[in-house]
Amino acid sequence: MTPILRKLSRDLPAMFGLAIVLIVLLVAILGPLLAPYPGDAAASHLLRRLKPPSEGFPFGTDNLGRDILSRVILGARGALEVPLVVVGIAMTIGVPLGLVAGYRRDWVSESIMRFTDAVLAIPQLVLALALAQLLTPSLQSAMLALSLTYWPFFTRIVYAETRRLTGSVFVDALRGIGAGGTRIVFLHILPNTISPVIVRATIGLGFTILVAAVLGFLGMGATPPAPDWGLAIAESRSYLPTCWWFATFPGLAILLTVMGFNLLGDGLRDLVDPRLRRSR
Repeated sequence: MTPILRKLSRDLPAMFGLAIVLIVLLVAILGPLLAPYPGDAAASHLLRRLKPPSEGFPFGTDNLGRDILSRVILGARGALEVPLVVVGIAMTIGVPLGLVAGYRRDWVSESIMRFTDAVLAIPQLVLALALAQLLTPSLQSAMLALSLTYWPFFTRIVYAETRRLTGSVFVDALRGIGAGGTRIVFLHILPNTISPVIVRATIGLGFTILVAAVLGFLGMGATPPAPDWGLAIAESRSYLPTCWWFATFPGLAILLTVMGFNLLGDGLRDLVDPRLRRSR
């Protein structure tokens, strides 16, 4: 066991979050094999619509007679695909911008950070909704809208770390031996910014799942008949509270997945910076 895993294993909330994440990841990979009715992702069975939980349908059925358990399981893949793509694109945009803005001390740095601050001044959900409205409602449009609103968080973190490291003795020594700016930034400064970026990415995965579910709920994300958790809750609105199971189980899937990423992110944050350790 590596030192990081050994320290993380002492954090029970973080280990609980890691267990949830691993279970969701396993369900996403093996979804078609685990789902009792894998064909229910798109098929309709009107004769068994809105059946309560039973032995044959543990989570009940929806308004089209589809097995909710199967759709929750099959929806796990999309629920993880969206945040992974969004956070990946956001890191690709935000990290290089943060490095450039943090290392340079001229108008380029000021321009990058002022634009970053302007984007951060707008709540991410509001900005994502505005961008999604301009695009065709689809899962790809939701991912693009979320990516274009999440990169400033990485830019701000990397900028702060780069500014701190730029004044370090080892950077002055590298300049003294003739090392170029590109080499200093990518070979020496970038590796030292990885830890906070990983923490931000882990927490961001959970938050992005939640925001993607909101977009799906509002009809700006996944479209029918996709087994999307947020879309399932949107479809259940007309049947509350009599058909409570319709919204409950997709909602619990979102709750547990977001909680898992948040708990894991908090644990990683404690390892990276003990000064921010949460109270216990």
